[in-house]
Amino acid sequence: MYSDIAGNKRKTIIIMLAFILFVAAIIWIFTKYLGGGTGVFYGGLIGACAYAVFTYYAGAKMALAVNQAHEIKKSDNPRLWRTVENLAITDGLPMPQVFIMNDPSPNAFATGRDPKHASVCVTSGLLDVMNDDELQGVLAHELGHIKNYDIRVTMVAFALTAIISLLADIILRLTWFGGGDREEDNQLFLILGIVAAILAPIVATLIQLAVSRQREYLADATGALTTRYPEGLASALEKIKKTGSVTRRQNTATAHLFFANPLKKHSLASLFDTHPPIDDRIKRLRTMDTHT
Repeated sequence: MYSDIAGNKRKTIIIMLAFILFVAAIIWIFTKYLGGGTGVFYGGLIGACAYAVFTYYAGAKMALAVNQAHEIKKSDNPRLWRTVENLAITDGLPMPQVFIMNDPSPNAFATGRDPKHASVCVTSGLLDVMNDDELQGVLAHELGHIKNYDIRVTMVAFALTAIISLLADIILRLTWFGGGDREEDNQLFLILGIVAAILAPIVATLIQLAVSRQREYLADATGALTTRYPEGLASALEKIKKTGSVTRRQNTATAHLFFANPLKKHSLASLFDTHPPIDDRIKRLRTMDTHT
């Protein structure tokens, strides 16, 4: 378990370094195209990195905001609050902030840059269809992500996705409103802008894959060890398989945060399978020995 946590911390650094190189390459290409000097290049790179750092620290609030989650207190939903509180105590974690997302689809996610700044969100649909054991299983899985520092990787992924999307937006705006007398140059810029805009969700999904299926399996195992009752989580997965996990609000930048895939099948991001097959997760849980 500790080696997995250390591995996640190293993965965060690797993803960040790879991203800086990727953004630097994009900025260099467009600096050369626009005829700018090294000052423009370094200015763009510093600005992109600064925005990435800002998004990393503000990412949790942004992820909650785009999914229209609202924070609750114990009196708002004692059942949910007590479940999260008991699991946090069991895992030796600080009490995370608790949110509810008004959506009929049963789903959940955890966010935040570290255990001290974590939040757990569940949909209203999850609360409606899950019994107490199943709800505990899902929340133990989400707190498993917090305990294993998966949320730090996902916040980096969210920050990098925001940067790619911002660059794509700037490129397209310059294409349409930048003016210029050279039609051929404008056509080339338009092509590059469209390519960059298309790359945004693809890069986002590839970054999500950096978290990998194994992180979901590990969170399942961590949650099952916390509750000592894998059947609760397995039963919750069976219900989600039956009812579906697609949320009303579709957002590729935060899809990887969720307990089950919240995207529609025809979405571009669904071409990349970031979540393990539910049947496989159920099988693993039901063959798990929590006493070893």
